[in-house]
Amino acid sequence: MAFEDVDYTSLSVPAAPFSNPAIVPEFPKGRVPRHVGVIMDGNGRWAKQRGLVRTEGHKAAEPVVFDTIAGAIEAGVRYLSLYTFSTENWKRSPQEVRFLMGFSRDIIHRRVAQMDEWGVRVRWSGRRPRLWRSVIDELEKAMERTKDNTTIDVVFCINYGGRAEIADAAAAIARDVRDGRISGDRVTERMIAEHLYNPDIPDADLVIRTSGEQRTSNFLPWEAAYAELDFVPELFPDYGRAVLWRSIDHYIHRDRRFGGVVQNIVRHS
Repeated sequence: MAFEDVDYTSLSVPAAPFSNPAIVPEFPKGRVPRHVGVIMDGNGRWAKQRGLVRTEGHKAAEPVVFDTIAGAIEAGVRYLSLYTFSTENWKRSPQEVRFLMGFSRDIIHRRVAQMDEWGVRVRWSGRRPRLWRSVIDELEKAMERTKDNTTIDVVFCINYGGRAEIADAAAAIARDVRDGRISGDRVTERMIAEHLYNPDIPDADLVIRTSGEQRTSNFLPWEAAYAELDFVPELFPDYGRAVLWRSIDHYIHRDRRFGGVVQNIVRHS
């Protein structure tokens, strides 16, 4: 089912957005990435190609976000992190920033019931400073409403930057050292991980970037240190569950060695 066929504003039952089971790939058990991150890139270029203003590309992305969430649920992904607004995006024009803040707030507000029906637990990753209070309010209400859901955790990375996250973790550790809760000469990788924005979420297994750009742009640098990367050509408004499934298929056919080696197996006849 393509996302154009779904009227997300009128859904009333959890099963409505999901595909016919016959078209969902049968991924090998235990091989589906547990945590997938998506860098949702190309909205502005999609609009420009059609002679539209950039904000029309962002509007076109809304149903794609939820098609992607639905596809992740169908594939068995447990955590989905969506790069929604980065700490660098404040450099965009004031008009576009205002639109993105209001649009993010409104999407969360009008989609929270839908996500709750699907069993989505809404999460947020990012910094509070500069982020609109109204966006934070909607995130917090959505997180509270969905906190007991267990189908999938969807992390909206809003006002998020990977270096900022690590800097904030270091600052929190420094405060703990200052207050005598930990020793400054015993800082470990595990300690840093425990001070990240959502320390209970496992490291990313797969990071996907749309639009053909081949960089991760400060997205999950700590959590994605050993993630598989898939750079897909589709602009985000042309993305959706089918492309997500293609990336998952690529992922399950890769060897993840985490710095080790695959031993050659010699068979004798």
